[in-house]
Parts: sequence; C-alpha cells; structure tokens
Amino acid sequence: MTSRVFKLSALFVATSAILSGHAFADDGKKDIEKIQVLGDKHSNYLAVEAETATKLGISIKETPQSVRVVTRALMDDFSLDDVNQVLETTPGVSVEKIETDRTYYKARGFDIVNFQVDGLGLPQERGSLQGTLDTAIYQRIEVVMGANGMMTGAGNPSATVNFIRKRPTADLRADVSVTAGSWSNKRVEADVSGSFNDMVSSRAVVVKQKRDSYLDRYAVDREVFYGITEFALTDTTTLTTSLTYQSNDADSPLWGALALFDNKGQPTNYDVSTSTAADWAYWNNTSKQAFVELEQYIGDEWSVIARYAHTQNEQDSNLFYVYGTPDAETGLGLTGYASDYQLRDRLNLFDVYARGSFELFGQEHIVAFGASEADMYYFDRSLYDYQTGNGFPPMPNMNEWDGVAPVPTLVDVNPAAPGSDVHSEQSSQYISARFSLTDDLKLLAGLRYTNWETQGLSYGNNKGRKDSDTTPHIGLVYSVNDDINVYISDTDTFAPQTETNANGSQLAPIIGDTQELGVKAELFDSRLMLNVALFNAEQVNIAVADVDNSTPDKTVHKAAPGIQSKGYEIELSGELGYGFSANLGYTKTDIDVSDTFNAGNVEAQLVKDYTPKQVFKLAVKHDVESIEGLSFGMNMRWQDEISRIQNATENFVTKQDAYAIVNFMASYEINDQVNLTFNANNVFDEKYINSLYWAQGFYGAPRNYALTLNWSL
Repeated sequence: MTSRVFKLSALFVATSAILSGHAFADDGKKDIEKIQVLGDKHSNYLAVEAETATKLGISIKETPQSVRVVTRALMDDFSLDDVNQVLETTPGVSVEKIETDRTYYKARGFDIVNFQVDGLGLPQERGSLQGTLDTAIYQRIEVVMGANGMMTGAGNPSATVNFIRKRPTADLRADVSVTAGSWSNKRVEADVSGSFNDMVSSRAVVVKQKRDSYLDRYAVDREVFYGITEFALTDTTTLTTSLTYQSNDADSPLWGALALFDNKGQPTNYDVSTSTAADWAYWNNTSKQAFVELEQYIGDEWSVIARYAHTQNEQDSNLFYVYGTPDAETGLGLTGYASDYQLRDRLNLFDVYARGSFELFGQEHIVAFGASEADMYYFDRSLYDYQTGNGFPPMPNMNEWDGVAPVPTLVDVNPAAPGSDVHSEQSSQYISARFSLTDDLKLLAGLRYTNWETQGLSYGNNKGRKDSDTTPHIGLVYSVNDDINVYISDTDTFAPQTETNANGSQLAPIIGDTQELGVKAELFDSRLMLNVALFNAEQVNIAVADVDNSTPDKTVHKAAPGIQSKGYEIELSGELGYGFSANLGYTKTDIDVSDTFNAGNVEAQLVKDYTPKQVFKLAVKHDVESIEGLSFGMNMRWQDEISRIQNATENFVTKQDAYAIVNFMASYEINDQVNLTFNANNVFDEKYINSLYWAQGFYGAPRNYALTLNWSL
C-alpha cells in the first residue's frame, strides 16, 4: 500500500518539474479566487469569503443564503481529522452514522447529496460517503444551506458541502504532527509548502494512521497523499495541477448494525463495544483524484477559468450483516448474512466559465457564465453464499458473540442481476449575476440548465432515464449600514427519477425549493459575524406507489407533494473578546409530510421522527492571558429526542433521548515551533445511538483521549 503512495508522489514531482514556469504571482487581481481567513491558524474561527453559493467572488455577508464555515484553526484545535467530525461540528448539519464506514448527511430534513471540491461540483446520485474522508488536505470546509441549483444542478434543498483544499505558499512552510490516543490510535501527518524556485510553487500533504476501536474487532489503516503545484505561465495565466490519493482499509467493519428492539418491542441494551462484524470481514476503500485548472485574466476586470477533474473510487469488501429480531429472554433469533461486494465509481468532469464586472447606469455589476460536462460510470457486484450453509448462519446472543462466524464461499449465483452497471452524462449551462440596483441594494439572479441522461441496469432494475430542467435562483441583499445586511432568496434544485406511471411514462423530476429570509451582521470591528435565518424548504413531485393501478407483477407510481421543512437558524462565529474565539449555532426544524406521500411511502413518515427538531452546537477556545501560549477549549453538540417507528402494527418504537456530547481541549505552545495539544472526547461518557436513519443502529464512541505534538517551521 505504501508503495502506491510513493508512486503517486514521484508522479507529482515529475509533473511539477516538467511543467515548471514562472512562479505564481501574488497579484491583487488574483484575490478574486482566493479564500480569506482572518487570524492565524491557531487563533481564529471566522471566515468572511466563500465560493460555494455562487461563482461571483462575493463575501459571505453579501451572499443571500446561510453559509457555514469550519476553518483550519477549529479543525486543528479539536483534532477534527475526518469529515464526520467536521460536519458534526457544523451548525445545521446532521451526521447519520449508519455503519462504521458509510455515513449519510442531512440538513433541513433532506439528504445532502451535493459535494464540491474548490467550488467544482461533483455530480452524484448517492449521498453517502464510503470510508472516512481525511481532512488533512483541506484549508476549510464550507456548507451553504438550502437548495443550490446554480452550483450543482441536480440535488436536494438540503445543503452543499464544499471542500476547500490547501494551496501552495510562496514562503517555505512545514508542519509535522504526531498523535497518540485511545484504542492504539497512532497518526503521523506532514504538510510541506513553498517555492521550488522562481518558476513554481508546490504543496504536499502525507498522512499515515493506524487505530483500533472501541468496537470489538474493528481497526482502520489509513494513508493519504496530496500534491498540488501552481505555475504562472505568464503574468496573467496560471496553471494548477494536483493529485490526491486516499486509502481506508477497515478490518471487521459494520455492515448494517445492531437490532434496536426485541420480540416484545422492548429496546435492546447492548454494550457500547458490541459489533455485528465477523472477524474475517473487511472493507477497503480507495479514492484517487486528479485536477487541472487553467486561469486566464483578461484585463483588470475579467477572467476565464477552465477546470478538469477525474475521480475514481474503488471498494473491495467481504462483509457480514446481522438481521432479525432477538428473543427478549435468550437473545437468540438473529441470522447472519455474508456478502462479497466490489465497486468501481468513475467521474470525468470539465467546467469552464468566465467572470467579470462591468458598469451600467453608474453602478458596478458582476456576472459569471459557463458550461460543464460530466461523464459518470458506476459498477458494483454483490456475491452471496446460497450453497454451503455458511452464508446465512444462525447467530448466538450478541452479548456473548466473539465475532467467529463460518467462512462463506461467495460466488455469483445469479448472473442476470449480480449488481449495477450504470453510465450517466450530465450537461449544464449557467449564468449568474449580481446587479447593484443602488449603492445599498443588490439583486443576485441566475439560471442553470441541466440535461441528465442515464443508461444501464442495477440489480435487474432499468435505471434508464432522460431529464432536463432549468433551475433559477434569485436573491436581494440590502445594506442597512456598513455592518448589517438583510436578505431574502429563493433557490431551486431538481432530481431525476426513474419510476413510471400507469401510462408507462417516466415521472417528471423531483423539484426542490428553498425560501430564506435573514440578517448578517459584522460586530466588534468585523471580528464577529452573526447570521440569523428563517427558511422554508420543500420537495415535490416525489414518486410513491400507485396502489390503485399496480398489480402483483408490476408496481407503478404517481407523483406526490412530498416533504416540507421550515424553521430558523442562528450562527455566531469569530472573536468574542477577552481571548475567546467561538463558533456556535442553534437550529430549529419542523418537518411536515403530505398525506399522499405518507400513504405511498412508509419511509417518508419516519423522516419527521428521526430528524432532531432542535440542535445546538458550540466550539469555543480561550487563550489564557496570564500564561502565554496556553489555551483551553470546548466543542459540544446537543440534540433533542428522536424516535423511529419500527413496527406500526405492534407499536414498537425506538427512542433516543436528548443528549449532549462534550469534548475538551488544552493546548500549549512550548515555543514558536512546538505545540502540544490534548483532546478529551465525550468527557461525560454519554451512551447514545449514533443514528435512527435506519431501523438498526450502533452506539457512539465512549470517553477517549488523544495527545498531539506539532512542529512547525
């Protein structure tokens, strides 16, 4: 595995040497594409600019949607080494850990399926992330709340997550950190950046981590390599190339999780460490990405940016699932289920757009327009053991099981439908503009036309479809004064679907819509930002079973009104004064499911129950004035009660009471180059179910610790 990382490293260095040109110029014109983060990496949680909601290069305060940002400083302080930890800290986002190596994310009651890298949308149909995505390569992570049809086209009115990668620096910088923690956690991370000469600047990040787990038998071996090089081919032309490699090899991972109720409807109460994974199970995830970007400035006001991205994900796994309902007295009644699962997922994406400003009627206006083409291929295969008897073994009481299960013979017994072989193409054209109606009133408006075509089969089901849609967005921002803006916006998304109606026609796409009214204020000389927003999000035209026109051999569908979500969000981020930095957020969400949708889709009625109505998140750090270099901090999240109806006939319901997870940190700068950070997580040892997104679930990590030594040049 390590050799593959070094091969990528060699390729990256060779590419840099071949393409060397003039060094990247620190020209004021290029600020339009850069992210500004106030304060150094150890002291500030405030970000003022983002590229997630538009391509216009406007600030967060000028954007008529809620934008959340987790800065590098916050990630470093609380050792947020993977995306799950970052999004658990992000106000308004719910992290649904259904398994150890597969996670879904929700916002405003809807699944998050839109993800970007440096503002480049990566089309996909599945909202889950496989494996655990490491955060060492990112400078910050942005989340724009609500629909975001301008940047992503197809999707849900939930949120868009944008991973902003680290960029090269002109001066030489180096960071090396070593972490040791609970459950034999060992992690080494190195980050080196600078100029090779006057012709090229580069940055490389390498991570190696091995750890066991609080879960029985579970262990992870992770490797990350990231390399990026910037070249200024001329004073106005910049070329950027990058490679990313990440492997996440898991032993005895969860596929599915624990039964949450017994045959009497009573909640099960397993040990926190209980796992349904067999000792021979594994789940290896490998991700590779290559990016090329060419930016050309035309005069002082315009630029053209062309980007190409190639991503490739592969999975190799032998998994063990446990299903059924245990007996209340004996714990028996569960059955094992073994599978060999293979996956290949490939994306080629090309995006080109122009951006600039112009004057009209005495005001300056900004416009961006462009087009993108995406080619996607998805293949997976599931193999089972229906022959030897080892594929579906009866299970003992899970409290007494040691992970020993018969080894199955996993073969293809159904060649006609062993998995998926699906090819999709997406073509988009878009335009967005901000018009200055007056000095204080700005109109943001745009359109995106998306054409989506899919061909192929998935487990015997025809995934063929052809859809197109135009998604508008519009917003008004009014500057009350230099510090306070109020805004209103309406944004759309669409999502193609393959279901057909009684006439055999494919149903029209699902339409998502978000209206938002809010205020953004910069306080205390712009050291603190407040965002208060009221939102109303809705998704309509969702396929449900048409019972009246279906037959035992064929189910047809009809469109239903769907789900409505409304509520409000409050976020405060930046410096509070007296040495305190904070990022806090409160979200109140009310979900309403239409009667038509409820009747045709059993899962729909569960959304309202397993989505917390109230969530509060707080990350705060205090620099101790009396002891130079010493800092303390707390990172906590609280949510109210959630539940899931498991059996409506028997009235079996799983409940998770309201709970809070509290993490502490202490950091001391031994000198200008050496820093020591101690993290204590779940300090009150709260026992809780990670998610009720599925009928099964597993417990969150108990109290644990980590110590990190960081050296910086």
